[in-house]
Amino acid sequence: MRKQNISFDLTVFDSIEELSVDEKNLMLSAVASRKKAYAPYSNFQVGAALLLENGEVIVGNNQENACYPAGLCAERVAMFYAGANFPGVVIKAVAISATSINHIVDKPAAPCGNCRQSMSEYEVKQKQNIAILMMGEIGEVLKCNAIAKILPLAFDNSFLD
Repeated sequence: MRKQNISFDLTVFDSIEELSVDEKNLMLSAVASRKKAYAPYSNFQVGAALLLENGEVIVGNNQENACYPAGLCAERVAMFYAGANFPGVVIKAVAISATSINHIVDKPAAPCGNCRQSMSEYEVKQKQNIAILMMGEIGEVLKCNAIAKILPLAFDNSFLD
């Protein structure tokens, strides 16, 4: 038996103002998108914005349903739209921002497990990392240079060969 430590590096920005111009614009797109979320049950609004290699910015927001499993998270709304409408175009980065009607979200909100798995699929498919930026409504912004880093031991198509 042996123990193994799995870790990864994050870059922590004190605020959105410390991001590069392109990263800030991407995050602002996520913030604008979260304001259009349909979240009448959780009151938790999430926006996502993807930067594609061709310069397109694709946005998504969470879409809830009274039958909770039938809803869809912002990250997957954006990823699936990009996959359906821009097949083969590399996704360079994703920005995620979350807020709540009930309280201030003052720390970065990371994607759920389903979203991590879905984003990982695109990263594996395109054989290129997708940078991820995460923030709440205010406060710090976290950046990781690859989806694989936030989903260690991911299940991918190599298990199906």
